[in-house]
Amino acid sequence: MEKLNANQLIDDARLTPLHWRVILLSALIIIFDGYDLVIYGVALPQLMQHWQLDSMTAGLLGSVALFGMMFGAMLFGNLVDKLEPYGFSRKRLIMLCVLIFSAFTVLCGFANSPKEFAIYRFVAGLGLGGVMPNVIALMTEYAPKKLRSTLVSLMFSGYAIGGMGSALLGMWLVPQFGWQIMFILAGIPLISLPFIWKYLPESIDYLVRQQKWEDVHRVLQQLAPAQTIDRHTEIVLNHENQQAASRPLLALFSENRALVTIFFWLSVFMALLLVYALGNWIPKLMVEAGYDLSTSLVFLLALNLGGMAGAIGGGYFADRFQLGKVICVLFLAGAISLYLLSYALPMIILYLCVAVAGAASIGGQILLLAHMAQFYPSPIRSTGIGMALGVGRIGAILGPILCGWILSLNLPIEYNFIALAIPCLLATLSVIAISICIRSMRIALDSKVT
Repeated sequence: MEKLNANQLIDDARLTPLHWRVILLSALIIIFDGYDLVIYGVALPQLMQHWQLDSMTAGLLGSVALFGMMFGAMLFGNLVDKLEPYGFSRKRLIMLCVLIFSAFTVLCGFANSPKEFAIYRFVAGLGLGGVMPNVIALMTEYAPKKLRSTLVSLMFSGYAIGGMGSALLGMWLVPQFGWQIMFILAGIPLISLPFIWKYLPESIDYLVRQQKWEDVHRVLQQLAPAQTIDRHTEIVLNHENQQAASRPLLALFSENRALVTIFFWLSVFMALLLVYALGNWIPKLMVEAGYDLSTSLVFLLALNLGGMAGAIGGGYFADRFQLGKVICVLFLAGAISLYLLSYALPMIILYLCVAVAGAASIGGQILLLAHMAQFYPSPIRSTGIGMALGVGRIGAILGPILCGWILSLNLPIEYNFIALAIPCLLATLSVIAISICIRSMRIALDSKVT
């Protein structure tokens, strides 16, 4: 009987219609995720007027979704790996998370009080946080090895598309129909659930471990149309993917993974702290530096465009060079760019510096997720990404608070930008430590084999 390694087949595969189906559906889910996260900011002015909210209460309502995302990433990232032996799959959990964040975001549009709104927003945050680690894990599993970082980064560009789409729709719809329309439109993803069920393939590792051979043969045949795969073909997985993890959370710290896991958590924490600090405060920082508000808002646009370019371009280079080195270069360039913002440079140079800072923070964070997805084996991949994102959300919550505190100290303007460069430097050091630890693991493994 012919033996075929499913993981090796996917690693060596060329892009097929099945690959594009996974990419497009995963990107669509991430677009929905990005839309749902940004709509609060779009609806905020009318929301504050509707319920007569002060700035403190409005800020707390805005942070509720982040707390939900923190718990959702930890809970649902771990849950799918934990419950796989009972037939609970990654695809089903993705659909459950889409159902949760879409349905409860719609309910936000019908909330009668800030308290009711906060409850719905927190539950929606659970789904928003839970969908991401599982979509990343599924995309990584189906991506050919030579394109893995590029495809994960390309998929994540949907996040920015969802956010920009939310802002554009809000400019058009909110003045005519009120803030509620933005949340009601979040029900559109519910319509996509039947299409996700029909066209998004199940995790191939899950199918093999569950011995669903008919589905396995059908999927692999689509990935390798020129190869004959039938019931006489024995399908196997890489050694590390053969068994579901009984304790996925503990597995993150076993087999010499503990230090790598801790450094991943630290780097994602720093990256998300920077993403949310810059996203919330870059216009105010540039006003403090002497620029007018309209110019400062253009800096915000440059930040997000740089983030998209950093993610897609970084993914392209990561597939051609070492992923850790590309991430280090991004974060180091971000630290230098943030420091340069304290100088009176030509406007085009300042825009470029902000774009590089966006590439470092947004692009660097996305590449870190791709790095984790490639490091952790399939049985604990969602748990690894979910826990890192959960810890990272603490940074996302603290980032705007710390940045506001630094501004309140009325320090010289260059100190503000130096303070923002520190997370970039710490993230760089963390990624270097990850590379050293992974190299040590490989040397130890090679010595055992020999």
